[in-house]
Amino acid sequence: MRTRSLSPEAPTQRQILRAWAPLEAAWLLMAVEGPFIAAVIARLVDPTLNLAAFGVAFPFGMLFESPIILIMSAATALVADRDSFCKLRRFTWGLNAAITLAMALFVVPPVFEFVTRNLMGLPENVAHLANGACALLLPWPAAIGYRRFYQGILIRHGLTRRVAYGTTIRLCSMGGTALLLASLTNWPGAWVGCASLSVGVMLEAAASGLWAKGCVRQLMAREPEGHLLTYGSIAHFYIPLAMTSMLTLGVYPMVSFALGRSAMPLESLAVMPVVNSFVFFFSTAGLTFQEVAIPMMGQGRAMQAALRRFATTTALAASGVLMLVAFSPLSKVWFRGVAGLTPQLAAFAALPVAILFVQPALTMLVSYQRAMLVVARRTRPITWATILEVSGIALMLLLLTQVFGWMGATSAACALVAGRAASGLYLLPKTRNLPH
Repeated sequence: MRTRSLSPEAPTQRQILRAWAPLEAAWLLMAVEGPFIAAVIARLVDPTLNLAAFGVAFPFGMLFESPIILIMSAATALVADRDSFCKLRRFTWGLNAAITLAMALFVVPPVFEFVTRNLMGLPENVAHLANGACALLLPWPAAIGYRRFYQGILIRHGLTRRVAYGTTIRLCSMGGTALLLASLTNWPGAWVGCASLSVGVMLEAAASGLWAKGCVRQLMAREPEGHLLTYGSIAHFYIPLAMTSMLTLGVYPMVSFALGRSAMPLESLAVMPVVNSFVFFFSTAGLTFQEVAIPMMGQGRAMQAALRRFATTTALAASGVLMLVAFSPLSKVWFRGVAGLTPQLAAFAALPVAILFVQPALTMLVSYQRAMLVVARRTRPITWATILEVSGIALMLLLLTQVFGWMGATSAACALVAGRAASGLYLLPKTRNLPH
């Protein structure tokens, strides 16, 4: 099997686009996932109740996947031969086992009820639905870890199109499962949504492992050169990244906690999954950029300058289009016509989306900064920036919901923007004088 390496010629925007576009297509397909699931739930029985339960369960699933999600960056940066491949693979499988066990303990009803009923103050019917939904997400974290590891191998070998193909499989299987469960069973909408997500990601993981077999054969035939990768060096490199993703994705359960004790809690819990998935669609450009920039950024100053131009243009375009939608009648068309929200919930979602229009540009800024630090093997500032982001979000949520009494969804939108901006500002001086 032939693999495509990045061109050594002077970097152009087209060259970056060729590497970025297939991954962005994959992320856009993943971004369709959230609105589709929300639209299915909104059209089933008790939509507000089930959207709220899904809005509780899915953030917890994201929290448990968070320690493993950046294993793609580790595979892209560290795997170069047989020894490094085998060691990082064992590291990945061990982490997968640990987080699956932790999630299994969490969904045990007494534990789950203590968290959702006693700590979050959720109504009993929402907590019950969310418990079943979380149980159906049990395969999710390990499947994410498996596919992200092999996707990192594919990206390192220049086979980014296969990542997009895998996402297509995930989206189609998820959509098909959701429609079948909705039409053939009496399951609550929240359960339909979470079961569909698990099926989709498991099939994508299987496809990613299959498509990476040729790359694995090449790696297994390649003898290590220089210093061998150790488990200690893997941990030193990866733990700050894992802490970063845990803090980042831990924001969503934290927001759910705050929404449960805010003004209009049920409405806020119901609309935030829809709002977040819609804004995420525009933020994928930044998330994709980090994956592309890591293998390309080490090629010198010219490549860094080209990547910086690409990031700036893409960030302005993403936030500009989101602003156009948020401040026009297109917002109503999306939330009522596509997402299937009731007129009351659609009106409730409009302000949070308008506040979050800057989030795609901020995400691109932070992704560019993180890519620079990962390439320089200086991941600790990423962790501190994330701690600052999460702390800022928590402080803003507490202030706006408990002191000023704002509605939960509006408070969450303001807090998310403020936290991401604080992270970007913190990393500016940390990335200014990095070696090229």
